[in-house]
Amino acid sequence: MPQDNAKPISSPPLTDAPTPALIPVDHLLCFSFYAASHAFTRVYKPLLDAIGLTYPQYLVMVALWEKDDQTVGSIGEKLGLESSTLTPLLKRLEALGFVTRSRDPADERVVRVRLSAQGEALREQARTIPECILKATGLDLADAERLQKDVTALRDALEKAAAGKG
Repeated sequence: MPQDNAKPISSPPLTDAPTPALIPVDHLLCFSFYAASHAFTRVYKPLLDAIGLTYPQYLVMVALWEKDDQTVGSIGEKLGLESSTLTPLLKRLEALGFVTRSRDPADERVVRVRLSAQGEALREQARTIPECILKATGLDLADAERLQKDVTALRDALEKAAAGKG
């Protein structure tokens, strides 16, 4: 019978010491964004509670205050939301009296969203929210704008990589 000269594979010794992570969690860039997102939510919550909106509803309203009379698709594209996520948001905003939804006469498959008078009036109530958020960040306007551009560029690069184009 021929001899096998291969050495047996041995396992590393077992110890009680934990295996260190490649990078500590508080050094992960993604965790910094995750934690910052939660911090933003905590600052926004009382401001939005005062006007009766959730954060996703607020984003829809901001998009409509920027440009009224949009399609569900265009709002979804702007906010990065699927229509299956956006439709319930819009139905709730309609039930609150802030928007109206209607079929586009030129194409019945398309739903258009418009601000109601109440939704337009809500804009005035929400007018100070961006200033409150800026103050909470501790940044001046120029630094906040620069950071927003940098974060947007990062998001775009990540989306490109996720799509296999990066």
